[in-house]
Amino acid sequence: MTVAAAASARASRTRLRSLLGEHPVGYLFVAPFVLFLVGIYAYPFFYAIYMSFFDYFFSAPGAEVVRPFVGLGNYARVLQDPLFHIAIRNVVIFLVINVPLTVAISMVLATALNAAIPLRAFFRAAYYIPYITASVAAVGIWLWLFSGFGLVDKILGPLAPNPSFLINGLLAMPIIALYVTWKGLGFYILVYLAALQTIPKELYEASKVDGASPIQSFFAVTVPGLRPATLLVVITAVITGANFFTEPYLLTGGGGPDNQSVSPVFLIYRFGIEQNHPGYAAAIGLLLAVGVLIISGINRFVLERP
Repeated sequence: MTVAAAASARASRTRLRSLLGEHPVGYLFVAPFVLFLVGIYAYPFFYAIYMSFFDYFFSAPGAEVVRPFVGLGNYARVLQDPLFHIAIRNVVIFLVINVPLTVAISMVLATALNAAIPLRAFFRAAYYIPYITASVAAVGIWLWLFSGFGLVDKILGPLAPNPSFLINGLLAMPIIALYVTWKGLGFYILVYLAALQTIPKELYEASKVDGASPIQSFFAVTVPGLRPATLLVVITAVITGANFFTEPYLLTGGGGPDNQSVSPVFLIYRFGIEQNHPGYAAAIGLLLAVGVLIISGINRFVLERP
């Protein structure tokens, strides 16, 4: 081999190493997960974009059907649909109740559970159990509490709302928001507990030397120190809240009463699966995704400001 050929081979190996890294075998290990992401997330997402521009409908395998191109027609219909307006309003109500309660309660409880209190391990497990409990089982508890003949109605007696909580157009969404807050609390407490370990103990000692009370230390040291975790909690709660489906499906019998607890994801299920209009449902999903991205971006901008 000539000197020029050897130099060219070395250059090729160098370029290949710079492209693949020092240990290209790592790509073999990540390949299954990449294929999973492409098959389960990327392909359906881009296919949903494709469907949203057509009067798409499902048909029997092998059947030759015409699916007319409608352009932005599905998006225009969605934006003019009063039912979609109700669903967006319900998401707003949900987020206004759920996100502040989630942040405040989980931060306070995590701070308490991070201290040396009796039965700390028991309380940590107790708050996490609802999060890992199957939704059907957890919903059964809330139906027992808030249905028309539930425990809460019996305790309130003549003060109970009429109609009852879950069939009341004004109270159904707040009850759903409270349920999701209660069920997800264990996860967010865990996030804050992990973040609390990164706050230097010296800051608490310095605040104590300066004469700060425990409450003053909480607002002066703990809250600022948990800002990155709060950003994560807020964005996660917004994404989860904007995509709620199981709760109205199980708690209020499918978005009742009179669609007052319907959600955008429930509309996707109704139009895409029950009524066979997946193109229209895909347009709802993409508009929802854009809305969630905008809200998450705003939250990140606000919470990351110095």
